[in-house]
Amino acid sequence: MGALIIKTGICSYGMSGKLFHAPFLAAHPGFELTAIVERHNNESKDRYPDAKLYRSVEELCAAKDLQLIVVNTPTHLHFEHARMVLQAGKNMVIEKPFAITVKEAEELTALAERQKVFLSVYQNRRYDGDYYAVKDVLQQGVLGDLREVEIRYDRYRPAYGGKQHKEGNMPGAGILYDLSPHLVDQAIQLFGFPKALFADLIKMRDDVAVPDYFEILFYYDKLRVRLKASCIARESTYAYVLHGMKGSFLQQRSDLQEIQLLAGVKPSLKSWCPPPSSPDGLQHTEINGEWVRQETTSSPGNYMGYYDSVYKAITGQGPNPVPASDGIKNTRIIEAALQSMKEGKVVLL
Repeated sequence: MGALIIKTGICSYGMSGKLFHAPFLAAHPGFELTAIVERHNNESKDRYPDAKLYRSVEELCAAKDLQLIVVNTPTHLHFEHARMVLQAGKNMVIEKPFAITVKEAEELTALAERQKVFLSVYQNRRYDGDYYAVKDVLQQGVLGDLREVEIRYDRYRPAYGGKQHKEGNMPGAGILYDLSPHLVDQAIQLFGFPKALFADLIKMRDDVAVPDYFEILFYYDKLRVRLKASCIARESTYAYVLHGMKGSFLQQRSDLQEIQLLAGVKPSLKSWCPPPSSPDGLQHTEINGEWVRQETTSSPGNYMGYYDSVYKAITGQGPNPVPASDGIKNTRIIEAALQSMKEGKVVLL
């Protein structure tokens, strides 16, 4: 008897569907990309002619043969669509942010438990090569006790991009919901859940309705972690800056997977993405009593690691790579950041 093939449907064929979900589900031997929702177009047919086309999430959820559904619709629709998928008794992968509020996230978690189905939150940035480089340095312990860390996600988009659900006056819109889930998740993975936070949010561009810049400061006993994102950073700086009692490590945001996927490169379980063409990191620390300052080059990441872990979890061969509890923590930070901004004070967690 052959290995179990998980028939999978995708709720949307926008950017996340085209780049981050469909190529990996189509390439992984354990999944079959069975169905795709496109409300008005037939774009997916060019690349995935065997996938059935549905016009609504309702139709997708009613499909008897599907075992897993990816909820990758706009953030303000996450709760409605996730509830629909879980009530249909389907396993689910849901894009970040898990939900707009902690209440919604907890309600979906409880529903998945009642329905006895699998629920995982999609966190592809755990599989970036630059993040791997940071993890490696921390595991080596060459920086000594950490005291200060900054993680940034910068873009240059000086004008409104035209997407209401991202930059309009809608629930779940704005950079805090769009980018903080990546940075918050990485900070919690590396350093644990913070004791308190302080947040600053501002609208830097005149033509957007919601904040397009944030800075969140995480408080730990002897460590401060600063998370920042901006839409007007024309010149990028190091995305990760770590200072410890023995030395420092600086790492660029250099993972090339998104660029490769945009170019139509097909991913695989094996390494499929090239490493950066030049050094993307700088380590300056004390090793065996000597000061060493050297450039470093990160190894390629692989988002397929996420879907491979999802396959193993559903088939009983491994743990859920990003359980609902991780998504709840992320949403709790977003709520606390909004509270901190509103009240102008540090919020205890």
